Amino acid sequence: MITPDQSLSLKSLKPKIERLFDLSAAKIRSIARSWDPAKGTPVFTVQGRYTSRGWTEWTQGFQFGAALLQFDAAGDRRFLDDARRRIVELMASHVSHLGVHDHGFNNVSTYGNLLRLMRAGRVPEAPGERAFAELALKVSGAVQAARWSRTADGRGYIYSFNGPHSLFADTIRSLRSLALAHQLGHCLMGEMDRKISLLERLVDHAATTARYNIWYGEGRDAYDVRGRVAHESIFNTNDGHYRCPSSQQGYSPFTTWTRGLAWIMCGYAEQLEWLDTRSDAEMKPLGGRKTIEAMMTRAAAATCDFYVENTPPDGVPYWDTGAPGLAKMGDYLARPSDPFNAYEPVDSSAAAIAAQGLWRFGGYLDRKGRREGAYYQHLALVVADTLFREPYLSTDAKHQGLLLHSVYHRPNGWDYLPKGAKVPCGESSMWGDYHLRELALLLLREADSKRAPRFFDI
Repeated sequence: MITPDQSLSLKSLKPKIERLFDLSAAKIRSIARSWDPAKGTPVFTVQGRYTSRGWTEWTQGFQFGAALLQFDAAGDRRFLDDARRRIVELMASHVSHLGVHDHGFNNVSTYGNLLRLMRAGRVPEAPGERAFAELALKVSGAVQAARWSRTADGRGYIYSFNGPHSLFADTIRSLRSLALAHQLGHCLMGEMDRKISLLERLVDHAATTARYNIWYGEGRDAYDVRGRVAHESIFNTNDGHYRCPSSQQGYSPFTTWTRGLAWIMCGYAEQLEWLDTRSDAEMKPLGGRKTIEAMMTRAAAATCDFYVENTPPDGVPYWDTGAPGLAKMGDYLARPSDPFNAYEPVDSSAAAIAAQGLWRFGGYLDRKGRREGAYYQHLALVVADTLFREPYLSTDAKHQGLLLHSVYHRPNGWDYLPKGAKVPCGESSMWGDYHLRELALLLLREADSKRAPRFFDI
């Protein structure tokens, strides 16, 4: 399990964060110079160069969002100007994309970050720019909410690109798109001009995910371990009944794919932060604040604890907690993660996402007067300290990635295998790099005693 290190503090991490953003600048510029938009979206690196991989277009928001985070952290106007131009040129199709569950990734990372910077007074607004970004977020949230399947209990979920039967753990973080659209006063218009509440769909999706994609050690099945997460839940679309767990990117339906676990941790923590800004009156028809927050807190606590208990001492997990090669590695949870081992890859991108979940959930608990909040935040610093240095931080100027040893799709064999290596290692991903920057910016602002970025500060 992750081992606390009492020598760590926000102050001690600040020089590492500043170094990270120095390295980050050159990598963003390198990608901008070499990438041909006609090739699609950059997804992950192969031998240090970003390449695409067709599945869905879910990573372009991270590409341009990274430039906005870089500007936010270091103040170089060139990154802001380039991101603004690229968002206008290339992001419109993502706003109205009917075929994906990824609106929170693409559109909140771009239009959302741009609005956040405007509100903070960091960006002089061009005429009509705020209205343009707000409209994009309104449409994005409504389009995301329209991908809706009903469940037998009267709730429902945003279904994945696999189809109406499929609920992904990842989508909990795309709830940000519904949250922002609702915050901006928008709703989804249905047949006969029926107004569909985006807040209601957000709460229903969160509740369905908490019920079916997360286990709580209550005897639900033979593998019911508190905090275990299924990447996918399968439903009968004829009557809405739950059928079984499944997995697209994990080892099996009964093991935990750690990036899916991390999406859950971070997604619920952010939603809890957002709900603190909403009125009791808004939540009363949906079960009330106490019920909704209890559901999300329970899910976040279970998954954060599972992550801590099933991750090596330095905070970087292997790609799946049940990956078969782990049985050959001895007591792998008692020693630091090894990205160069001969059996199973680590996934540093899961760590970057999970660290933010630990920090945000810890902060939420602290504001509620719960002492365990400091514990989660301290463990977030352990994870961050590992990621902010070698062998995870990419210091090679020729490598376009920032966070090394990220894994995309292990079962499909999509990740690059270096010559002589037994498992994928040494490469980066758009989501891993973006979330490392997002984590670093969060901790940098906290270190400077300033408000940390929140997705809803628009």
